[in-house]
Amino acid sequence: MKILTPATSANLGPGFDCLGLSLGFFNEVIIERTKFFSISIQGEGAKNVYVKKNNVFVNIFNTIYEKLTGQKDNFRFIFHNKIPFSRGLGSSSAVIVAAIASAYEMSGVKVSRQEILNEALKYESHPDNIAPATLGGFVCSMVANNQVYSIKKAIDKDLKAVVLIPNVPMNTNKSRTLLPKSYPIKDCVFNLSHSSFLTACFLEKKYDLLKIASLDRIHQYKRMKLLPELFEVQKIALENKALMSTLSGSGSSFFSITYQDDAKHLQEILQTKFPHFRVEILEFDDKGFEIC
Repeated sequence: MKILTPATSANLGPGFDCLGLSLGFFNEVIIERTKFFSISIQGEGAKNVYVKKNNVFVNIFNTIYEKLTGQKDNFRFIFHNKIPFSRGLGSSSAVIVAAIASAYEMSGVKVSRQEILNEALKYESHPDNIAPATLGGFVCSMVANNQVYSIKKAIDKDLKAVVLIPNVPMNTNKSRTLLPKSYPIKDCVFNLSHSSFLTACFLEKKYDLLKIASLDRIHQYKRMKLLPELFEVQKIALENKALMSTLSGSGSSFFSITYQDDAKHLQEILQTKFPHFRVEILEFDDKGFEIC
């Protein structure tokens, strides 16, 4: 079997730990039954010995497969990793979702995407990345009674993502330690109103209002201080027809949305200004993971 799992961008400014969307940029895993276990990695992580020796995908896959079948079978895992590690593009969530879905597929056990999403919550406590990786599109999620509740909306085809990917990683757990333990009520209300309005903009396709809806007072500023160039990235993007421009997840990538006709212009400006960073124009994905 082969499974494709998309990159994701979470938070989208004010939607801390609850909003995310799926990008047309995929990790691919091929799994074959064999007499002996083997693993090969191409792309991201190919030179990382730890990733090969203590592979999260393989560990989750084997745990679930054995639970479903009662057997310890051998497989060959071939990874083609495109999603960069520790760049705020949902690489860990892509691994978790793909491993769970693959284990069910190889076990011959039918399962819904909702069940996969709830299983993924055991490995990733926030739904902002695992939900779009599973469902595709723009997804607003919450957690209640150990279940993920999500509402998905497809994103118009005439919109494009312009993603700036620095050559500097940001560790999610480390970046969380920078955030305060409490916030003024006015900042909480600010983010509640903006995340609600941002969700409404996607549901009603009011994309021209995304710029004001995507403002944040909870996490972005403190995280962006780890790589101050990101402030200039955001400024340039918003001055050059970006409909919104936000830190992707906990960073270090920066995510912007433009209309299709404006995407190339923004990419060229950002690439010229930041030649040591990578700037990609990406489609939005509406499927989530796909088993081939």
